[in-house]
Amino acid sequence: MPNTSAPPATTVPSDARHAEGVSNDEFRAALSRLAAGVVLVTAQEPPLDPDDPAAPAGEDVGMTATAFLSVSLDPPLVLVSLRNGSRMDELLDEQPLWAVSVLSESQRHVAGRFAMKGRVSDRLLFADIPYLRGEHSGAPLVGGALATLECRTEQRVPAGDHTLVIGRVLTARVPSAEGGPLTYFRGRYRQLG
Repeated sequence: MPNTSAPPATTVPSDARHAEGVSNDEFRAALSRLAAGVVLVTAQEPPLDPDDPAAPAGEDVGMTATAFLSVSLDPPLVLVSLRNGSRMDELLDEQPLWAVSVLSESQRHVAGRFAMKGRVSDRLLFADIPYLRGEHSGAPLVGGALATLECRTEQRVPAGDHTLVIGRVLTARVPSAEGGPLTYFRGRYRQLG
């Protein structure tokens, strides 16, 4: 009879084989052949003390994502996959409003900046990036993005070491018709064509 108790949380070596027989390296290699669009997911932390107007405002938070997709037209829903325990996962667990900027091929530097591990504070990451604040979410919408969306979380679904966040789209804009999309393929940011 198989052991059904959950093992302690540990880091799985990249060459580890799962019960299904596939290793982490094999899984990553196979899925790296799937081209994905690149987006910047943003949200604004709530004020430290919402009852005190003089309290410092919450910080803007951003995260590069390639696991983002449309779920439904009626109602308009999208999905983003967040690594469990990441700053964005923790923030969207308490903050239901967030935004997405669909990055253009000229915004590779933005994607790389917000994908860094062990990075500096998000405030510094936003310092020289042009953006507007979303009217519903208050979150940064990156200037030059191919499209921007503001969302409200409808559902959070645990899925392995990630959480799938399904959001209702509150606004959808196409501010820029210039250039093509930034894509991620075989472990690198790329352009179409």
